[in-house]
Amino acid sequence: MAPKSDNTEAIVLKFVNEQNKPLNTQNAADALQKFNLKKTAVQKALDSLADAGKITFKEYGKQKIYIARQDQFEIPNSEELALMKEENAKLQEQLQEKKKTISDVESEIKSLQSNLTLEEIQEKDAKLRKEVKEMEEKLIKLREGITLVRPEDKKAVEDMYADKINQWRKRKRMFRDIWDTVTENSPKDVKELKEELGIEYDEDVDLSFQAYSDLIQHGKKRPRGQ
Repeated sequence: MAPKSDNTEAIVLKFVNEQNKPLNTQNAADALQKFNLKKTAVQKALDSLADAGKITFKEYGKQKIYIARQDQFEIPNSEELALMKEENAKLQEQLQEKKKTISDVESEIKSLQSNLTLEEIQEKDAKLRKEVKEMEEKLIKLREGITLVRPEDKKAVEDMYADKINQWRKRKRMFRDIWDTVTENSPKDVKELKEELGIEYDEDVDLSFQAYSDLIQHGKKRPRGQ
């Protein structure tokens, strides 16, 4: 017997939030067959949830793509994300070390089978496998805790950064043109005039325009999703 309408919406909403990825009606219907829900019931629930603002959707031709509302999820700030990535890198490194240890132990087991009992070999192998499994579980939990920045947000930040760099470049050039004109006709030493007027170049305060400008190109070369 199929669930009632309210229960159907609750089941579908829970599924969409847990998946947190783009879904069409067929995706949801296939996954929710275990609840004895038919495709028409799933479609009706998805549309009702979307109309109520509990989920979002986009239309691509005749097809609708549904996704969980992203404002309900806690998005880590840049510092938290950096720490997560750092911890992720450490866990992956430790995982590789554990896998290497297992590989080394398995090689050792083969060479020492004549000296070790089968029980001792199995015990040692089980212990190491347990350690690797624990590390893998930690890695999975860490990955699940990271919410990726939406592409449109990432692009908005990159565009804003590029605009600031362009403004810096234009003002730097304007200053250089004016400064060259002033110093060319001034009887004073350029360095003395600079100190007298309190002017500081980027280099004087340890700023490198080129380094900041290169970040734009570096960001464009990175693979998507990183």
